[in-house]
Amino acid sequence: MDTCIEKIRAIARDLLEKGTVEKVLGFADGTIPMATSPIAITSKEDVDKLTFTSTCGLNLANYASKEKGKIAVIAKGCDSRNLVTHIVENQVQRDNLYIIGVPCTGMVDKVKVASAIEGEISGFEEDGDTLKVTSSLQTLTVDKNDVLKDNCRYCTHRNPVLYDELASDLVEEQELDNPFPDVDAIEALDPEAKWQHFQDLTQNCIRCYACRNACPLCYCPTCFVDESGPQWVGKGQNKTDVDTFHFLRAFHCAGRCTDCGACVEACPMGINVRDFTRKLNKDALDMFGWEAGLDITKRPPLDAYSPEDPNDFIK
Repeated sequence: MDTCIEKIRAIARDLLEKGTVEKVLGFADGTIPMATSPIAITSKEDVDKLTFTSTCGLNLANYASKEKGKIAVIAKGCDSRNLVTHIVENQVQRDNLYIIGVPCTGMVDKVKVASAIEGEISGFEEDGDTLKVTSSLQTLTVDKNDVLKDNCRYCTHRNPVLYDELASDLVEEQELDNPFPDVDAIEALDPEAKWQHFQDLTQNCIRCYACRNACPLCYCPTCFVDESGPQWVGKGQNKTDVDTFHFLRAFHCAGRCTDCGACVEACPMGINVRDFTRKLNKDALDMFGWEAGLDITKRPPLDAYSPEDPNDFIK
């Protein structure tokens, strides 16, 4: 990982020195262990602030479309797929992007790490697949694979699909017999149990919209929940309005979601927001053979018409 960080810094320094880009979007260490945060570097003197660890779970594509001019973006596999989607949907021009690809072996779930150790975490070190976590009460060695984020467990595109330069060697992609066991488990429930599952899922939602704000796909100038003429969704904590927000946002992401997990990473209430989008990802794959963000020349299946599209639903 240290080699990867040094390569990222070297690439960023070279790009800024030569004026190839005006800004580099990456990650910096936070003020507490395991708290990396997005950062925009505009000067070569600041490149040493850049880092990359298995705690960099947010999706930087969310910030790329908001920038003007030529920028560089550090992109994991899922980040790069969202950059592809942004290019296809005309949110950013390919010529304005310099993509620094970072092959990824998964991000850690900070909640899982915190629950594995007694006391407040005061130190976090990473050496390959081995994590050393320290608190005031104990020091714990953890296998990274035991605390991976759930979306990373099912990721089959760990390498960036679009990049200008790589910060490390490509990694072996996962081959899964079934990439959607979580969806299968929900589909196996009877209708009442399915409904209850999603009722329980959203019961603690406080409508902070952190999931929406972290999602690289939510770039509408006015979100439907903020629309006032007409008003589509109430502003309070009425359960129907809460559910409407989550279901409609999920459908807006249909055929576009890369399962990057940024929504879950941002949620302060620990809601597995991915339960809303995973089924749609599975349907897009089963019905259209489609995975989002893999081809810069193709639009999402719900954004294009083909006579061969499944049409049993109208019979």
